[in-house]
Amino acid sequence: MRAIRIHEHGGPEVLRLDQIEEPARRPGTALVRVQACALNHLDLWVRKGIPGRSISLPRIPGSDIAGKIESVDPDSGFSAGQRVMLSPGVSCGHCQPCLAGEDNRCRGYQLFGSGVDGGCAEKMVAPNANLVPLDDSISLEEAAAFPLVFLTAWHMLVTRARVRPGEVVLVLGANSGVGSAAIQIARLFRCRVIATAGNEAKAAAAVTLGADAVIDHYRESISEEVRKLTDRRGVDVVFEHVGQATWKESLLSAASGGRVVTCGATSGYVAETDLRYLFSKQISLLGSYTGSKAELLEACQFLKQGMLKPIVDRVFPLEQVREAHQYLEEGRQFGKVVLRV
Repeated sequence: MRAIRIHEHGGPEVLRLDQIEEPARRPGTALVRVQACALNHLDLWVRKGIPGRSISLPRIPGSDIAGKIESVDPDSGFSAGQRVMLSPGVSCGHCQPCLAGEDNRCRGYQLFGSGVDGGCAEKMVAPNANLVPLDDSISLEEAAAFPLVFLTAWHMLVTRARVRPGEVVLVLGANSGVGSAAIQIARLFRCRVIATAGNEAKAAAAVTLGADAVIDHYRESISEEVRKLTDRRGVDVVFEHVGQATWKESLLSAASGGRVVTCGATSGYVAETDLRYLFSKQISLLGSYTGSKAELLEACQFLKQGMLKPIVDRVFPLEQVREAHQYLEEGRQFGKVVLRV
């Protein structure tokens, strides 16, 4: 079968289309014929190499996966030919966090495409517990664009920040997959949403998704604009995933008693914090990492009802994976970049 593999870390040129053997299915798992796999910034980090973390090579990238079951255990509750998306994280299933429904806190938790091989291949094997059935109304490209970003945004806003109706939420990077998901989830909870974007077209797209106001993060001070838009109060929740480049502005944008929740650091992971501002404003800093399978199923109920919608910016064929990585790395997208396998 065909598979994209990383044999060494580097630029898009290290992504190779290889012919490899089809993976063997084991009891408790399903063989899935992958038909769409969406990209995330995690794929860029896996390709380039993550400082302080060793990734076993060669590695098949891709965490966001949708396709059809080719074979599965008869007693699994699933059947061959069924359309599914995959929950992106693999856990042990028997430790205390897993049994408590917090599998993303499992010490053995790994994401497809990072700790284990992912979906940039014609076929892959996944645990039955990771299979999520799909309605026919949802395309496989949309399904691939949903799991990781909506699960991450749901865990950040709903579980960690405990967002409430009427609150004001600042979403950084509205053009990203996780940013476009966060705008929709905040609106679902009847919040006022302020977003940031880098140009007029992306700002307009953010408004279409439900943002009440958009700040140009290249030409305007985020915190100053937030103060203007909130009568100098600040926001209740800052949805942070950019990291070093926006960290100071994120803290300055939070209201007294506000929460800053972060899931990533695409611009750098070393950021300074003025502790005087932190304690005097009684700001809460919340770390967040993906989410549980149960949370994905919860978010999927709103996907089925059309109340949450993954934004597919562009679809590339598998053979153009290098171009797809370049497109995402340059930040040209609004929403998700998807590979059609």
